[in-house]
Amino acid sequence: MRRVREVIVVEGRYDKSAVSQAVDCAVIETSGFGVFSDKEKLALLRRLAGKRGIIILTDSDSAGFFIRGRLRGMLDSDNVKHAYIPDVKGRERRKASPSREGKIGVEGMSPDVIIMALEAAGATFEDEAAQTQPSEPITKTDMFEAGLSGRPDSASRRRDLLSRLGLPSRMSANALLDVLNVLYTRSEYRELVK
Repeated sequence: MRRVREVIVVEGRYDKSAVSQAVDCAVIETSGFGVFSDKEKLALLRRLAGKRGIIILTDSDSAGFFIRGRLRGMLDSDNVKHAYIPDVKGRERRKASPSREGKIGVEGMSPDVIIMALEAAGATFEDEAAQTQPSEPITKTDMFEAGLSGRPDSASRRRDLLSRLGLPSRMSANALLDVLNVLYTRSEYRELVK
């Protein structure tokens, strides 16, 4: 599976699942229009854009373009790329009827189509063989050992860490793991949780 350096921003969890089946990367959901009233998530997107760059991949309907346009104005355009999926008429398998505009969204695209959209946007695909020194990722085991998951007080420890790092307070353990791997090296993480 090809690895993408940038963080990919999608509308919802089904889009995130489709992207995760196509490429190996960090994926952040906007929760649809919810991102516009969530100052913490916007701050996180700005931070991720500055650290690794982001690629916005929304549906090709009017809602997707509205979200894309608003994010374009809220984020530093130097660190943002835009990936577009083709207009395909139909409905997603999980839905009983097509969307209002009758188009299939990111969640209904094949992995090949998602990869082509990312390539066209200029995504940075990291060639595993060309990396001179592979970085060791932060793992779920690291989080468990630091008491951030799997323990009775893990939720409060995570909230404390999220607060110290200026990250959204409602972030799950899995979402935190993704973000930590974008923002910090494993050695930096170990210093954070001492």
